[in-house]
Amino acid sequence: MNQQVGIKTVLVTGVTGYVGGRLVPRLLESGYLVRVLIRGSGRRLESRLWKDQVEITIGDVLVPESLPAAMEGVDAAYYLIHSMGGQDGFSERDTRAAANFAAAAAHAGVKSIIYLGGLGDPDSNLSEHLRSRQQTGDALRQFDIPVTEFRAGMVVGSGSLSFEMMRNLTERLPVMIAPRWVYTKTQPIAIRDVLNYLVAALQTPASQGKTIEIGAPDVLTYADMMLTYARIRGLRRLIIRVPVLTPRLSSYWVHWITPVSASVVTPLIEGLRNELVVQDDSARVLFPDIEPIDFETALHRALARIEEGDIETLWSDALASSKGDIKPVYLMQEQGMLIEHREQRVDAPSEVVFLAFSGLGGERGWPPYNWLWQIRGVIDRLVGGVGMRRGRRHPDELRQGEALDFWRVELVEPDHLIRLRAEMKLPGEAWLQFEANGNNDGSTELVQTAYFAPKGLSGLLYWYGIYPVHGVIFSRMIDAVAQRATDIAYDDQAAD
Repeated sequence: MNQQVGIKTVLVTGVTGYVGGRLVPRLLESGYLVRVLIRGSGRRLESRLWKDQVEITIGDVLVPESLPAAMEGVDAAYYLIHSMGGQDGFSERDTRAAANFAAAAAHAGVKSIIYLGGLGDPDSNLSEHLRSRQQTGDALRQFDIPVTEFRAGMVVGSGSLSFEMMRNLTERLPVMIAPRWVYTKTQPIAIRDVLNYLVAALQTPASQGKTIEIGAPDVLTYADMMLTYARIRGLRRLIIRVPVLTPRLSSYWVHWITPVSASVVTPLIEGLRNELVVQDDSARVLFPDIEPIDFETALHRALARIEEGDIETLWSDALASSKGDIKPVYLMQEQGMLIEHREQRVDAPSEVVFLAFSGLGGERGWPPYNWLWQIRGVIDRLVGGVGMRRGRRHPDELRQGEALDFWRVELVEPDHLIRLRAEMKLPGEAWLQFEANGNNDGSTELVQTAYFAPKGLSGLLYWYGIYPVHGVIFSRMIDAVAQRATDIAYDDQAAD
């Protein structure tokens, strides 16, 4: 099908973001040659499974001279870049960046640009953020190159910013004082359907030069979506409507309740005063084979990623610390997870580091505070959990699916990674993952990541209540694993 429309090589921007990162593997599966444009360093893609299947170019859409190399030989280009923060001048920067990109594409002979913008009646009083999204599309159309602009509302998928804001509000507030924007009509769309449209545009010449509104069959309010989410999660939630609470005040409230900062959430909430509803049926006419799924089905699929433990590898900051040997620690939320991520360089090969962390548990325990883990096991037994009695099958080998103390071995990648899923009693779901990433100099980057998907307010209180203890345990655990790996490597050298 690619041959019919003459599209072979595509350029994708925004690949460290939510939509771009999911689009790349879909394009690869469809047989396209993919080039990606990122700022900084290619190491930002270190944990992406598709990294070695794409061509990586370094550039910045705000630096025009960095773009020609990225455009050379490209048939179609995806523009998936926009500002989310409320910094002064963000609209002007977005417009300038889009114009730079389109000029470079036109000069290189790129056949088409595909852009994902935002829904909203352009003749209404759009928020600055929504207006900027549509002005970005206008900037891309300044040059003699056809642009396919998709306009979407809230994207339903685990990890989507607007979806995660809704998700966190519902999880954390048994009673919510709801301002007017919670009752504004919107038409969400599942991430899988967004990706279907983006890929299909390459195979649909009739979509070139068109602005296409996309959405699911449902027209809902934020209140509808939160109550549906609560019902599926088994949460009792009450929404009380109030006549006041401005978007700016709401943004500070969301800032304190969710992990999303006020500067990021303010433009989102200001945009919620506008109805985001599909006004024309061009998507159905141009793409008759795509039948968007309804909100509840999309919600079930989004939650399944967490409930089944389908955790994507972190892409955040794969660079070494700029402060020498200080061990990086990242506390963040991604895919609806609360995450603690630690890294440490170990002077031992990756297979030795793997042996060190895959040998944890059982008779060796969980150093250096094994007694704390034992106490946690006793508490778990008292409340009806599995406790620590199960031990481990073999002192050194792990098999996927077997029990390990109060963990279940969910994934084993020999000499590289193990992922353990907690089976103790918890107000949510938890995982502990270790990775050994070898370096060219024979050393290894040891990565230790704890994930927690809280259920309701009790889950959130549990995480933050126990974090001071976990912070100490996990900071010393990675040290203990690194030391064991070093000891094993030293013993191996002495034996030689």
